Amino acid sequence: MPAGSGRHNGVMPRPSSPLISHGAVVEASLRIVDREGLDAFSLPRLARELNVQAPSLYHHFADRADILRTVARAIVLQTRLPDPAACATWVDWFVGLSMAFRNVVLSHRNAAPILLEFMPRDLLIENYELCVQILAEIGVSPSQRILVINGLDTLTLGASLAEAAKSPATAGQVFASVEAATEPMLAQALAANTRTAQELFADSIRSFLAGAVPGVPPEMPAPQALIARFTGSRSRWPGVLTAANSGLLPR
Repeated sequence: MPAGSGRHNGVMPRPSSPLISHGAVVEASLRIVDREGLDAFSLPRLARELNVQAPSLYHHFADRADILRTVARAIVLQTRLPDPAACATWVDWFVGLSMAFRNVVLSHRNAAPILLEFMPRDLLIENYELCVQILAEIGVSPSQRILVINGLDTLTLGASLAEAAKSPATAGQVFASVEAATEPMLAQALAANTRTAQELFADSIRSFLAGAVPGVPPEMPAPQALIARFTGSRSRWPGVLTAANSGLLPR
């Protein structure tokens, strides 16, 4: 390697002082992925977006994967908790929480593969703690609580990423390319369905909760005081979104 080439062991050195902020890199990265897709994202493309040279990116990040890992965290942190005052029942609150996460994922459809690879579960731990406290408050036995939380996590994450991965032509469709001649019963069921994709998701959460916690009436009120106290004591939480004003609880 010629002297003064600016490289050390094949790695481009970072500048001695940052030319761009950490947040600017994350915002620009997500903007590229949202507009152009994940395949278009690269460090040279990101550098052009920020009007800097690629080495400037290394002041804050080790590599492309490190940037995408941080993008995943930024997306998850956009999730807003449902307003407890807008959730009449404990089921409404869990549906609202799942819908809030789904809405965030669908607002960044092109980033679904990033979330699949770099899902920041550490950011969700406090959510899980609150959910377990709610289950305890409404009388769910300790042996059933992880079943409920794990099931909700799997259902919410899987369904949200599956919907986000659909092509623009099939987005919002329950099943695409169904032929009545070859799949008559499925075609009949689809014709009889009156729910939107969002309503199906919400009712899937309700159905899961009814099966996983059959001993707790779905109309039992949400423990609003517990929710408000818990969320108020967690400064890291991104905030509360009023479910009644944001379509989080489709009926």
